[in-house]
Amino acid sequence: MTQLAWWPGPGVPPGPVHARVASAAIVDHERWVVHPGHRLDLGSVDPSSTPGAPGDRATTEAALSALIAQLAALQDRLWAEARRSLLVVLQAIDAGGKDGTIKHVFRGVNPQGTRVASFKVPTPEEQAHDFLWRVHRQAPAAGEIAIFNRSHYEDVLVTRVHGTIGAEEWQRRYAIIRDFEAALVAEGTTIVKLMLHISRDEQWSRLLERVDRPDKRWKMQPSDFAERRHWDDYQRAYEDAITATSTKEAPWRVVPANHKWYRDWAVSTILVGVLDEMGPRYPEPGDIGDFRAHQ
Repeated sequence: MTQLAWWPGPGVPPGPVHARVASAAIVDHERWVVHPGHRLDLGSVDPSSTPGAPGDRATTEAALSALIAQLAALQDRLWAEARRSLLVVLQAIDAGGKDGTIKHVFRGVNPQGTRVASFKVPTPEEQAHDFLWRVHRQAPAAGEIAIFNRSHYEDVLVTRVHGTIGAEEWQRRYAIIRDFEAALVAEGTTIVKLMLHISRDEQWSRLLERVDRPDKRWKMQPSDFAERRHWDDYQRAYEDAITATSTKEAPWRVVPANHKWYRDWAVSTILVGVLDEMGPRYPEPGDIGDFRAHQ
């Protein structure tokens, strides 16, 4: 049975140190977690469900505005503190909403401290190195939020589905990924891994929308339609990869994403909750008296 339920939060009360956000965000952000050691069954997760939403679409969209402001404030402290970093890993089937999530959730953050890295088909140079070579180079620097639009998980998903690697190799890569992420965490990077879960019917609707709408057509790739033939294979590959790599240091969260308004609220809630628990602080000022002496 899939464990997409509550991990108890730290229970730290609000205080003046870093101005914790509303307690609801602190609690709710763990409801989507896939607990380490538990088998993920995507079939048991309704992609049209809206667990924890504050209400209907209008109510939830209204709540999103406050979350966007909270995310901007927390990111500003993280950037100013310049000691730790946040890595957001977005994975989804084609048309799953990765671009839309970035566009809507991160619209209020400071571009100076935020960076998006997209991982497409490896170049010849990238293929000449180990599969994490191009990924490690994009890890966030101190103070940054880095967003992976697709990620190192492509190398245990697409490669598996298309038979580029076999079971022994993808199992080996799971272990390498776990070690890689543990190393990032040990060096001060918090990792938020999000699988945006949509249904096959919703994907078809979104792909057709790309055909019909000029403002969406630029995103259309013939391969998107061809990959639909492998839907079941991708579901199994996601289940295995998430089950194998959801760890205490870097757990996965599965977000029902058929409703874009819910997806944006859920992802924002998760990020605000995680950053709030990180508790970034503005650096303490130097001795003001020294500066005033030079007036």
